[in-house]
Amino acid sequence: MGAQWKAAGKSAKSAATGAIFSKLAKEILVAARGGADPSANSRLRAAIEAAKKQSVPKDTIERNIKKGAGLTDEKVNYESVTFEGFAPNKVPVIVECLTDNKNRTGSDIRVLFRKGQLGNTGAVAFLFDRVGIIEATHAEQKDAEEAAIEAGAQNVEPMSKEDVGKDGKVGATFFTEVSDLATVTNALNAAGWKVTTSELGFKPKNLVELAGEQLKETQEFLGAIDDNDDVHRVYAALA
Repeated sequence: MGAQWKAAGKSAKSAATGAIFSKLAKEILVAARGGADPSANSRLRAAIEAAKKQSVPKDTIERNIKKGAGLTDEKVNYESVTFEGFAPNKVPVIVECLTDNKNRTGSDIRVLFRKGQLGNTGAVAFLFDRVGIIEATHAEQKDAEEAAIEAGAQNVEPMSKEDVGKDGKVGATFFTEVSDLATVTNALNAAGWKVTTSELGFKPKNLVELAGEQLKETQEFLGAIDDNDDVHRVYAALA
């Protein structure tokens, strides 16, 4: 697993509870700070596509775009907070949160890390590369490696069938240099790829391989963190 940690069946579970609606709406709101026009804001365009993929209502999408872009009287106070540490069995983890209350989020994360080990800033960051991460699907059987080369991506990994969903026949996660994120995103869009994630993130340099009860314990720990409403992304060096 090269980028964001994802639990098996997570999308279906979250959609049933409404949790994913809340997280996607928050991502749209934050992305819209860079401008309300998705054609000129690649992160917003990707957030909208991700929301549509999960059937987030159109009015919810439009409302959060306006709020994030400052086109309403409602104040938006979300800020990004990052936590680092180890999951059970010494698996390095970076947790990115979007929150309107840093004290609440910090308290929640500390409780969730009781079964692991929460560290200070920089505790595990050196075990990850800072990269651009683009998740995209295509309605045809396109060659992802060829698309990566043509768009200027540094690396690519195939998506699972679950992550591809009904709107695509093939899906992939493209990795870019930090400075190339917008350029590669636009190139993939122009080539007919439907981008659902376009943002800076973390890619583990080395992966920890676990099995049996150790793997189950670590996955349950990561799942509990990912279920928190303020958690935006979980990056774990888990094979």
